[in-house]
Amino acid sequence: MKVCIFGAGAIGGLMAAKLAQKGEAEVTVIARGPHLAAMQANGLRLRSEGQETVTHPRCVASADEAGPQDYVVVTLKAHSLPGAAEQMQPLIGPDTAIVSAVNGVPWWYFHGLGGAHEGRVVESVDPGGVVSRLLPPARAVGCIVYPAAEVTEPGVIEHTYGDRFSLGEPDGSRSPRAQRLSEALIAAGFKAPVRPRIRDELWVKLWGNMAFNPISALTTATLDALIADDGQRGVARAMMVEGQRVAEALGVRFAIDVDKRIAGAAEVGAHKTSMLQDLERGRPMEIEALLGAVVELADLVHEPAPTCRTVLALVRARARAAGCLP
Repeated sequence: MKVCIFGAGAIGGLMAAKLAQKGEAEVTVIARGPHLAAMQANGLRLRSEGQETVTHPRCVASADEAGPQDYVVVTLKAHSLPGAAEQMQPLIGPDTAIVSAVNGVPWWYFHGLGGAHEGRVVESVDPGGVVSRLLPPARAVGCIVYPAAEVTEPGVIEHTYGDRFSLGEPDGSRSPRAQRLSEALIAAGFKAPVRPRIRDELWVKLWGNMAFNPISALTTATLDALIADDGQRGVARAMMVEGQRVAEALGVRFAIDVDKRIAGAAEVGAHKTSMLQDLERGRPMEIEALLGAVVELADLVHEPAPTCRTVLALVRARARAAGCLP
């Protein structure tokens, strides 16, 4: 079983280290710069639950060096995918599955969904359909990422919490390829259920990200401070209610209510959202996949979503002023 992690930062590194440690998959990591050099020289170091392990997956700089794979796990930021899809082509053989471990609304969202919108391109994450042409949605396996991890220094991954990667075929089937990947991840020590309604779970994660991330970028508040503040929490809740209307219009079922989702986020504590971290470090912010796409889908189902639209305009302006647009 050949598994390639494309964009092996924190989450990709965590997955690669655990899979390589188990030894049941041939793991290749594609990375760059000092992180790649450190892994090639010293191995991939994972610190988790008070222990440090060192594994030695194959670490290369390009897809050409890696060759065709059974699974390509994409752990890039969503805005990097249109530019990276061409680079990934040498990894793709006749039966290669593309495992989409990317935050936000994915490029394959309308594949296998059925109904009036079947096959529709989500322009916010797939401008002009470039990703769908290079990475056909039929190859996609959805993956919802729950662990938190950080690259603390080149070649070193600090795993903070979480051990679940939920998987799901866009058409809801329990395919052999999804089941085989699930078994490999479980053997490596993760929880990896195969879900028949992967979009339901996708939206529960997106529900928080679409609101908390942009608000934190506008106010610089950590998650606990954002939720403790009546004004910020109120804006976040309004955005989430609007997002729920959009999702339900597309057939999504929410297993929890909005207030329980907010309470769950509050338990995370003094956490800086990924968007706030990107802003502080001058990096491109993941605005379109987390919120722009939600507004695009709101237009599709004729939902007004006024709070989402206002916050989207503000956070785009914030990113533009800071030089953090992709």
